[in-house]
Amino acid sequence: MSERKTCATVPHEQWLRERLRADGEFAREYLQAAIDDDDPRVLLFALRDLAEAQGMAQVAEAAGIPRESLYRALGPRGNPRFSTLTAIMKAIGMRLTVTAA
Repeated sequence: MSERKTCATVPHEQWLRERLRADGEFAREYLQAAIDDDDPRVLLFALRDLAEAQGMAQVAEAAGIPRESLYRALGPRGNPRFSTLTAIMKAIGMRLTVTAA
């Protein structure tokens, strides 16, 4: 009988957070794709993924908001103010830019 080799796998969420943390260009493209989506919840989920990749406590501190507020703002029922979004973006090392459509 031949021996069967198996590959180690990691959960998708773990892989995504590691990639977002390690690859700035991937993180930028990930966020841009979320911004380009018609559903604003996609942006919130992408920001949450980026914040979790960098550590929610660290992002909350850098953004100047309580950690619980960060979780709420980026949660499924989140509806953050623009000032909160820009603070989070700055905390994760990103910024919004405007281009012609």
